[in-house]
Amino acid sequence: MSKKGLYIYGIINSNAKKQFGCKGLMEGNAVHTIPYQNIAAVVSDSEIIDGAKTKDFVIRQLVGHQRVIETVMADHTIIPVRLGLFALDENEVREILNKGYKLVCDIFEKIKNKIEMDLAVTWGDFDLFLKTLGEEKEIKDLKNKFLAASKTNIEDKQIEIGALVQKRVDEKRKKIAFEIEDYLKNFYKDFKANHLLDNKTIASMAFLINKKLLEDFYDNVELLDTHFASKLNFRCVGPLPAYSFYTLDVKKMTFEEIDMARKKLCLGEITTKDEIAKAYREKAAFLHPDKNPDKPGIEKEFDKIVAARATIVDYCNACEQVERSDNYIFNEEEFRKNAILVKLKG
Repeated sequence: MSKKGLYIYGIINSNAKKQFGCKGLMEGNAVHTIPYQNIAAVVSDSEIIDGAKTKDFVIRQLVGHQRVIETVMADHTIIPVRLGLFALDENEVREILNKGYKLVCDIFEKIKNKIEMDLAVTWGDFDLFLKTLGEEKEIKDLKNKFLAASKTNIEDKQIEIGALVQKRVDEKRKKIAFEIEDYLKNFYKDFKANHLLDNKTIASMAFLINKKLLEDFYDNVELLDTHFASKLNFRCVGPLPAYSFYTLDVKKMTFEEIDMARKKLCLGEITTKDEIAKAYREKAAFLHPDKNPDKPGIEKEFDKIVAARATIVDYCNACEQVERSDNYIFNEEEFRKNAILVKLKG
């Protein structure tokens, strides 16, 4: 049986109840706000989707999620939340806003009058670039050396040449990316390099930019495009909310997982950060695979200790979002106050 809830797109700096002129990604329900103090969550009614999702579903969800955020961006600065975040009801939404209130207010200060611009840089002609690379002396000499040698171990020789070519590709990409970053340094407040999917991409960059400098940023990307002529292609995407810098994540914990993690580290119901750190060090040292090379399944046991520590740290951070304390209480009554952690995704 499906469960109804609320899908959360992001948080805006407003205390007003408002409806936006767009439909939500699930069932076309209206997008509206749920205020808390001077901030508000942007949500729409939705069936809660748990478990595995098909690729097509995720793509539709992503497109709908971004469409709503772009609509909201027209009138508001929005802090996006991770894709696929649901709340059970309005009370849980307000609890999320309460737990993340200080963090959210800090982020709004950092992104005031700023937007994200993404820049993708690719080779103009990758095949020509590889051909030119193959003419470099070191690579050419290595090829000639292999041609002159015996025909045995051909596969190993090809791997060695391929590794050298890859090294040169990475060096040139790094050099060009640094030049681009340095050239644009006067036009952004923050910068992040994104993961590269293939060798045809030189750089995938995210820039946090003051809105007043947006036209200057565009102009200087155009100058870069002219400078590199047809050797490189530049593609700007944006303006965007600060996805790469300040996307929020919400972790909902259960008492069972917290209690299990506590017991895994042999902690009492009341403990401190120092005691948690000491317990982890002792368990990790005892179960480390390097110290138990002949013990079957030791890697899994070690991984469980690492996971238990991460769970305990998340719970402690959730406790601190409510009230700063030197002691952390792990009974069920206290847990109910700290079952939700709002943090930056990453």
